[in-house]
Amino acid sequence: MKIAIIVNLFPPVWLAGTEIATYQIAEQLAKRGHEIHVITSHDKGLPNFDKENGFYIHRLAWSKIRIIGVIIFWLKIFFTVRKINPDIVHAQDLSTGIPAYISKIILKMPYIIWGRGSDVYLPDGFLRITRGAVLRNANAILALTKDMRKKMREITSREIFVIPNGIDLEEFKGVPIKPDEYSTGKTILFVGSLYPIKGVEYLLIAMKKIHEEAPDTRLIIVGDGGEREKLEALTTQMGIQNSIQFVGRVPHKNVLNFMQRADIFVLPSLSEGLPNVIIEAMACGLPIVASRVGGIPDIIKDGVNGYVVDPGRPDQIANKVLMLLNNNELVKQININNRRMVEIFEWGNIINKLEEIYNSALAPFPDHHSHNFCI
Repeated sequence: MKIAIIVNLFPPVWLAGTEIATYQIAEQLAKRGHEIHVITSHDKGLPNFDKENGFYIHRLAWSKIRIIGVIIFWLKIFFTVRKINPDIVHAQDLSTGIPAYISKIILKMPYIIWGRGSDVYLPDGFLRITRGAVLRNANAILALTKDMRKKMREITSREIFVIPNGIDLEEFKGVPIKPDEYSTGKTILFVGSLYPIKGVEYLLIAMKKIHEEAPDTRLIIVGDGGEREKLEALTTQMGIQNSIQFVGRVPHKNVLNFMQRADIFVLPSLSEGLPNVIIEAMACGLPIVASRVGGIPDIIKDGVNGYVVDPGRPDQIANKVLMLLNNNELVKQININNRRMVEIFEWGNIINKLEEIYNSALAPFPDHHSHNFCI
């Protein structure tokens, strides 16, 4: 099958959840013999056309002129799709569904669309206008989580298949937690971009209380963004700068090294879809403390593999982290639970379901009732 996958941003420059998941989807589908073409925006220093790990990448220039630049980018995507002539178009969020919709109208190409996070929960004004038509005319609609499906059903009554992101469990097999050289003290880990939506300031405020009760505990922050300077200043203001390490941005393949050194993973986001980083932390057996937003409550069960807290509540973060720091037996059980529970997200299972969706979308009378993959 020839498949065109449309995504706004793509590795190696962009390493957020959707971008990493798109790369892995393309790679996994290519391994199964499909001809995969990823259509994305151009990044400086990278070729306009490339082949990597068995799939093709088409990078298109995206003008920063507001509205006009986006429309021109969509037209470039349409012409690229016409040139590729795929069997099906796969749009990786609601905004990339617009050129997919245009391709269906003009080129009669079927498309699927996958709601993935902020496109569902925090759409801009233009997307609010267009997403109804994009969803109604798609050959199949996917959502990362049950909560996201519920939100999308406010837009359309169509059947929506729930399929989460996947993970390559081979990368995590035999990974030891907390190697000997990192055995002193306790380490809390955050991985993500440093923007207000990630709620890192609430984690830092929580760290002040945590540090008071467990002074040997340190926090490692992996990631970068516009809030970094403000967050660093906050640690100094609270007098906990010696317990906080801002690592900055690292290649995705190196994130595992930090998870291997950690005791607890914390994600204090104010909004999320289904973060890949939580699935990766589960694969490492880490107890997780995360906000009760998006699809997180679907996979984090209190006392089983971590705890969910209300967004914007540093007191709750601190209490749950301290509870874990003081209960080694619970942490050991969570380690076992998470390594077992994460198996549902193995890429083989996810790609099987995705191929079923493709085949259903291509069929004259698709079966809309056999593909839900609820977590």
